[in-house]
Amino acid sequence: MKQYELFINGEFIPNGSREMIDVINPATEEVISRVPKATEEDVAAAVDAAYEAQKSWAKVPAIQRAHYLMELVDLVKENREMFARTNSEEMGKPLAQSMDEAGWLADYITYFAAMARHIKGEIIPSDRPNENIFLYKMPLGVIAGIMPWNFPLFLIGRKVAPALIAGNTVVLKPSSDSPNGCYEFAKLVAKSSLPKGVINVITGSGAVVGDALSKNPKVAMVSMTGSTAAGKKIMATAAANVTKVSLELGGKAPVIVMRDCDLDATIEHVYNSRIINTGQACNCAERIYVQEDIYDAFVEKIVARFKGTTYGNSLEGTFDMGPMVNKAQQEHVDELVKSAVEEGATIACGGHKTTVGGKGYFYEPTVITGCKHGMRIMKEEIFGPVLPITTFKTLDEAIEMANDCEFGLTSSIYSQDWDTIMRALNEIHFGETYVNREHFEAFQGFHQGVRQSGLGGDDGEHGLEEFLETHICYVDYDLKTQGK
Repeated sequence: MKQYELFINGEFIPNGSREMIDVINPATEEVISRVPKATEEDVAAAVDAAYEAQKSWAKVPAIQRAHYLMELVDLVKENREMFARTNSEEMGKPLAQSMDEAGWLADYITYFAAMARHIKGEIIPSDRPNENIFLYKMPLGVIAGIMPWNFPLFLIGRKVAPALIAGNTVVLKPSSDSPNGCYEFAKLVAKSSLPKGVINVITGSGAVVGDALSKNPKVAMVSMTGSTAAGKKIMATAAANVTKVSLELGGKAPVIVMRDCDLDATIEHVYNSRIINTGQACNCAERIYVQEDIYDAFVEKIVARFKGTTYGNSLEGTFDMGPMVNKAQQEHVDELVKSAVEEGATIACGGHKTTVGGKGYFYEPTVITGCKHGMRIMKEEIFGPVLPITTFKTLDEAIEMANDCEFGLTSSIYSQDWDTIMRALNEIHFGETYVNREHFEAFQGFHQGVRQSGLGGDDGEHGLEEFLETHICYVDYDLKTQGK
């Protein structure tokens, strides 16, 4: 069994008598590794290492920082299959999806390495003669990257690549449910020529490690991806030092299906937007609004598609889905499904916890019909392979229900009418809206939520700006008149 160690200042710290956390394969319920439970002192040591390293890292030309990132890219590519199998083992993700995710990690770092020559300031006209106003874009300092369990490889890239290219250093905290890939990444960092302390990896409970990172005065920004509840705690703790936060939190993505959509294509897009990663993605299609005219046809086709879904241990076969990440998540999904039935909805297919070979935290692919907009299943984030469906008459009604939500991350609409589409784009109040395609963002876009789906954002040039701050300088260059 693998035993991982904290990675601080370029060194792996022996565990000694340190308390450890079991990491469980959710498909087999077997303990596959143990990771250290960091203390507040460990967190302080990691932050101190990053703080000291950042002083010199910020002075390295951005193009040279890009060379370091590309060195990591080469190492990730060489180890892509190892990362994929690690991901599938600790998360239960289908191996093909894990291979994709390992590829995204390399591609994402490559994308931000290419930003090295695109960090730009400004020269602003002054009101005074013989004066220039220079606006510099500067690194923030130490970034605390708090990661979720659902995309544990890709999120390494999201936390590390823009931070480093901007001149910051990083302390990563992966989820205790899926930390192995991050520690394997730390091994590559140790193997590379990256200066010590630029990337650090620690694990432990959110109550201890997350809290200690958020309240440390040497941390310049907490970049966190996770639940809204966890984000609120981090925001409250970070407030003590007025520390910047960038939070990508929960979602409850509405999908509006108009009568004039390409129905077969829409079914595939909705299916893929719900089943990916066993529904455990913040941008998944979470609630479906179908125009009354095509409701029966939509339900018939989507139920048939869900019934054809395969699931199992992806290290033993090829499947569409894996298990839920842990038993608590399986129970959460089941409780929400039961609440829908109690409120009057109907299970069209699925609707039960299950196992494969008597093991694993699996949940049947589930379609729920007869839902009402006010039901819990339509309001609370499911984060599982469950699709609740309701109807609407007019576009106005659909938009009103879509916006009637505490979350505001992703959304989508399916229609062939551009008047309908443009109205939706202007009136749906979400950070992202997809038109006639599945829910999935691009590296060069900007992944941002509104309302309780978060603050700040990731990806693209706008995402890089999250890791920079301005320094404005007023320069009087007429030395002859100075002092007179």
